[in-house]
Amino acid sequence: MKKGKTSKLNIFDDAKCHYGTVDSKNLKSIYIVLQTWIEPLDDFDNWNKITGHIKRQIQHTLLEVSDHTCFEKKQIVDLDLRTSGIQKNKKSFMNLEITLFVHNQNINFKSLILREKIKNILKSIYLDDLKNSKFFTLSKTKVKETISC
Repeated sequence: MKKGKTSKLNIFDDAKCHYGTVDSKNLKSIYIVLQTWIEPLDDFDNWNKITGHIKRQIQHTLLEVSDHTCFEKKQIVDLDLRTSGIQKNKKSFMNLEITLFVHNQNINFKSLILREKIKNILKSIYLDDLKNSKFFTLSKTKVKETISC
C-alpha cells in the first residue's frame, strides 16, 4: 500500500518546488524541495564556504518563519550544490531539501492551511536567502530562454 504523497507548487518563475511526505496516514514529517540552476556572478575562491554560509542563512530563516505550533524547532536542511564545478558563465544545478517534523499528527497532508504554511516558508527562503544573493542568479532551466518572433 502506497502511503507517500507529493504536491507541486508553482510559485516562482526561476525555481521548481514541491513538498511531500513518505507516510500521509501517520504524518510525522514533511519534506520541501526547491530546485533551480545557479549562475555565479563572479569567480570566488571558496565555494564550500559560500554554500555553508547560505545553508546557515536558510536554517536561521526557517527558525524565524516556521510555525512552531505546527512544526518542531528541529529540522534538516540539505543544500546539494556541487562546489567543485562552479564557475562564472556556467550554470550549476542546486537542490535544496528541507525536512520539517510535525508536532501534531492530526494534520491532514491535503490541508490548505498546511499548504499555505509551506508556501510562506518557501517564499521567505527564496526571497531572503536565494533570489537576492550577491553570489549568483537563478534560472529554472540550464539553457538560456530565447524569445522567438
